[in-house]
Amino acid sequence: MSEQYIRDALIDFLNASPTPYHATAQIAQMLVDKGFSELKEDEFWDLTLGQRYYFVRSDSTIVGFVWGLDNSVSKGIRLVGAHTDSPCIKLKPQPEKNIKGYQQLGIEVYGGALLNPWFDRDLSLAGKVCFLRDSGELTCTCINYRDPIAVIPSLAIHLDREANKKRSINPQTDMNPILFQGSNDFSLRTMLLEKLHEDGISDAKEVLDFDLSFYDTQGANTIGLHQEFLASARLDNLLSSFVGMHALANADNQYTSIMVCNDHEEVGSQSDIGALGTVVKDLLARLYPQEQERQVAIRRSLMLSVDNAHGIHPNYVNRHDENHGPQLNAGPVLKFDANQSYATSSHSAAFVKQLASMEPKVPVQTYVTRADMRCGSTIGPLTSSQIGIKTLDLGVATFAMHSIRELAGKDDINYLHRLLSRFYNAEKVAISG
Repeated sequence: MSEQYIRDALIDFLNASPTPYHATAQIAQMLVDKGFSELKEDEFWDLTLGQRYYFVRSDSTIVGFVWGLDNSVSKGIRLVGAHTDSPCIKLKPQPEKNIKGYQQLGIEVYGGALLNPWFDRDLSLAGKVCFLRDSGELTCTCINYRDPIAVIPSLAIHLDREANKKRSINPQTDMNPILFQGSNDFSLRTMLLEKLHEDGISDAKEVLDFDLSFYDTQGANTIGLHQEFLASARLDNLLSSFVGMHALANADNQYTSIMVCNDHEEVGSQSDIGALGTVVKDLLARLYPQEQERQVAIRRSLMLSVDNAHGIHPNYVNRHDENHGPQLNAGPVLKFDANQSYATSSHSAAFVKQLASMEPKVPVQTYVTRADMRCGSTIGPLTSSQIGIKTLDLGVATFAMHSIRELAGKDDINYLHRLLSRFYNAEKVAISG
């Protein structure tokens, strides 16, 4: 499979995944196309060795796994984790606002979004809508307007002479998108009902609730004089989710391998579908119902928590430790933190470095934040503490993390894919200590 194919497939995936619901549906279809069978968590499972399965929880967390032919506890489990959510702006439950004849929608900020880049963008709306059919059946489905239907205009510099020196943003008052100019009898639920009808759901009767986000309609693209960069929304962390699932989908069926893409990472993971929930724990209980056997299997396993890292920005070099400034297009980054915001240990780092050395042309880098700054965190430490599995945090270097548009190195996509593919096909992943 060519490197160009994987990059093109990632771009298509990013463009088709404006929300975690769409990303999960796209991943599920990719797994189905690769021969994975869907399981339901509210049903009993009858698994067959060597077969491939997946399940979805609450439409935005997905787990794919291979139940290995050699599923003995001595071989351990190859677990990779990522997340489907990204910082964004979401609609409030009753968002309609009409000010001076401009119909706006009230928003709240999801996660640690970089707010300035949201202004003056061509925005569309997507997410999940729950509605009643004519029969009385309650149904939920994904919608996506695709076309630019809203904008958050900046205030002209003539009215804010200090904008280029100091600018603070109040999301409650400054970031409500303009939808159209007109009367104040607008109903969002009526608009959504019309959208459902346009999408072919003719028996949709009443919209009861929704989870909708705005997104930038500018698609993912390779940029740079030599086309060496990938620019897109939601690279954190759909890049890792896609590459990880693609590696799993093409993994050998000899060993037990798992890929989990949790929702709610950007807001702390404290939910039934987040990393602090029971998704992985419940799966392991089904795979190894005998408790002591499960504990032995876990301690002989390894998790790679794959989430983007901060590349050293040429305009802000002093924001990095002088010995730890990851470059774009220079390989996956192993992330360290003495305070355990990242779960990497010397044992897990050494193993992955050895793994990378087995795969031609896969360099690895290291990252640790400055001693006078605090780093972010990932699902790695959370999952590790929940189930007791050794874990390493890594990801590709990026610029503008949590912006409406982020930047990664094109070559790093393939470096990461080769490393994760090697990991899924490793004979053993047990680490001493």
